[in-house]
Amino acid sequence: MSHTAHIPSHRKPRGGSRIALRAGVAGALLSTIAVAGASGPVHAEPVTETIEMPVLTSADLSAHVAQTAAATQEIALDAELQAQEDAAALKASKEAEAEAEAKKKAKAKAEAKKKAEEKARAEAAEAAASQKRASRSTERTTLSTTASTASAPSSQTASAPASGSAGTVVAFLKAQLGDAYVMGASGPNAWDCSSLVQAAFRQVGIDLPRVSQDQSVAGTQVGTSNLQVGDILYWGAAGSAYHVGVYIGHGKYLDAANPSKDVVIQDLSGYPATGAVRVL
Repeated sequence: MSHTAHIPSHRKPRGGSRIALRAGVAGALLSTIAVAGASGPVHAEPVTETIEMPVLTSADLSAHVAQTAAATQEIALDAELQAQEDAAALKASKEAEAEAEAKKKAKAKAEAKKKAEEKARAEAAEAAASQKRASRSTERTTLSTTASTASAPSSQTASAPASGSAGTVVAFLKAQLGDAYVMGASGPNAWDCSSLVQAAFRQVGIDLPRVSQDQSVAGTQVGTSNLQVGDILYWGAAGSAYHVGVYIGHGKYLDAANPSKDVVIQDLSGYPATGAVRVL
């Protein structure tokens, strides 16, 4: 026996505290597991169904793309067709409005022309009546004169209807001012030079030829320095004239000039006539 065997040791046992610590940790862990188990579902059912995702092939994708493109194209075509229909409807509406406005203007012009012609006929009738009264007064005066002077009133009497006829011709021509010039047209709203002259003299019962060449030789040739109202002016040689008009006095004439001027009054000094014929 050792001489130190009877001396008590002051060292603490090493293994006991570790065992106790491990036991505490283990107990806490088991307690946690127990609590978690108690709070969870008592019975858990197993998963028996699965969801399968569709498998897209390249053919399916191409078909879907083609279908989408076709639908898009159809929508675009429908939109374009609708736009064309809208544009056509708008155009038709504008054309209808323009046609209505043109008819309105044509009606107004026709009414104005009719009034002008009626006024011209009334003025011509008044002028003829005035000339007739003057002629009768002259005749009564000449009854008391000698036979040599009686011929003068006779001449004046013969010229009275001519003056009245000239007034009717000029009145008709003025009623056509502003009408269109159209080659070959014969009225009532469009004329060429010879058709206008022909229509004017028809108002007093004189039937002239239709074309300017024949009208230039239809009456008595007179010089352009001795013109009277109602004389037919022509440009070019007699028998082959290319244009005609009517002298209305004061150095002016009225004619269906050309498409840029239409029916107008012009000054002879600006476009002197070659010759003239008298049919009144």
